[in-house]
Amino acid sequence: MKKTLMTGAATLALMAGGAQAQDLTIAGPWIGADQEMVEKVLELFEEQSGLDVAYVGSDSFEQQIVIDAEAGSAPNIAVFPQPGLAADMAKRGFLTPLGDDVENWVRDNYAAGESWVDLGTSVGPDGNPALYGFFYKVDLKSLVWYVPENFEDAGYDVPTSMEELKALTEQIVADGETPWCIGLGSGAATGWPATDWVEDMMLRTQPPEVYDGWVSNEVKFDDPRVVAAIEEFGWFARNDAFVSGGASAVASTDFRDSPKGLFTSPPQCYMHRMASFIPAYFPEGTVEGEDVDFFYFPSYAEKDLGNPVLGAGTLWAITNDSPAAHQFIEFLETPEAHEVWMSQKGFLTPHKGVDASKFGDPATAAMNEILLGATTFRFDGSDLMPGGVGAGSFWTGMVDYAGGKSAEDVAKSIQASWDALK
Repeated sequence: MKKTLMTGAATLALMAGGAQAQDLTIAGPWIGADQEMVEKVLELFEEQSGLDVAYVGSDSFEQQIVIDAEAGSAPNIAVFPQPGLAADMAKRGFLTPLGDDVENWVRDNYAAGESWVDLGTSVGPDGNPALYGFFYKVDLKSLVWYVPENFEDAGYDVPTSMEELKALTEQIVADGETPWCIGLGSGAATGWPATDWVEDMMLRTQPPEVYDGWVSNEVKFDDPRVVAAIEEFGWFARNDAFVSGGASAVASTDFRDSPKGLFTSPPQCYMHRMASFIPAYFPEGTVEGEDVDFFYFPSYAEKDLGNPVLGAGTLWAITNDSPAAHQFIEFLETPEAHEVWMSQKGFLTPHKGVDASKFGDPATAAMNEILLGATTFRFDGSDLMPGGVGAGSFWTGMVDYAGGKSAEDVAKSIQASWDALK
């Protein structure tokens, strides 16, 4: 494989068509260690197909892929970190439909397959919906982290429903302890951790079609169902007894510092809801599955909405049609294409046919079990909303809510900001 780790002008040249000697060109967001891991996948494809593949990663992928598509020099395949950009490019005619066979394969072979079909489907330039994107490499957000030794010492069991999670929260307080660590701080992006809470609560209190309508604003932000989901987050975050440092500390605590209370002696908190990447901010030497563990952020037993999972992931789309591009998409359907990255690190997949023993560590394998157990998967809602909302008023509104503003007033102000963008 052509392992040209390019930067600057050389990268732009490759994305602009300088690699046409290859049978297949792929562009994506991965650089550094992640690039080395995806190249292991591409090496396997080269071995199986006999084709020559060139991959280039860029930290400005989202901007460059649009420039290249408009110039008619896009790579054969592009890896989109967010489906919103892919949907926009599909509508403009820059993506190639993957076809009914791929759509049916995803529906049958991915856990919560219909969800992945829905997420990969966009409206094309002809106004008709079609599957344009294949999801490969997924991130998981619906997790609660805890220290097993702390639970064992206190006699607590891992809750399996939201009712049990709330009862455990109250029990910990009754025992004179603090159940939760929550932090919304993230520099200019302060507030985003609360959007994940609200999104998870939307999926646990409403059917997935209501979540979809909320993300598209067909269901307004100040709809009572959305307000209720915000207040579900508030049940945990706005009670002084429930949060380490009290409710007033939620907005000012940096999310990277917020899990530290799990590891103090005695513990400052017993639970921390955060995505699969948070171990990067645990104390050095912390071993997942031993020193710290996680469980699925549970659904309500009484609401009969299944086991929804919130997450993110990369969508692979054909941006310059060729037989080799379709051959590569077929390759992504094979268990081996997933297992080669599984054996490294940082890879989750909804593919039901993979060999779980191929995961590089038990913690990732356990996370993948949660993903495979999902009845519904939905992409991070704030990432799908217009930037002025999803990365703007939604963030700031959650900070206002954590600070005491009512959910109704916060929801109205966010909706007003959305209306102003129309």
